[in-house]
Amino acid sequence: MARHGKPIKPARRKPNPLHARGVDRVDWKDTALLRTFVSDRGKIRSRRVTGLTGQQQRQVAVAIRNAREMALLPYPHAGR
Repeated sequence: MARHGKPIKPARRKPNPLHARGVDRVDWKDTALLRTFVSDRGKIRSRRVTGLTGQQQRQVAVAIRNAREMALLPYPHAGR
């Protein structure tokens, strides 16, 4: 029980977006997929936000960096 008599619900895990799409390897050329893991300012979203595993998050980060190098995705910038 919580402080005021309300029961505490266990936290539900976020659904893994790569498992939902059936992706086992992240490719830097798949910009539509990679854009879902990048904020509107161009920053890579954290694991807590994306719901990925640690290994998948590292694969996504490397793929985003490669796509940025090939000018397929934007680099982060300060909004003014």
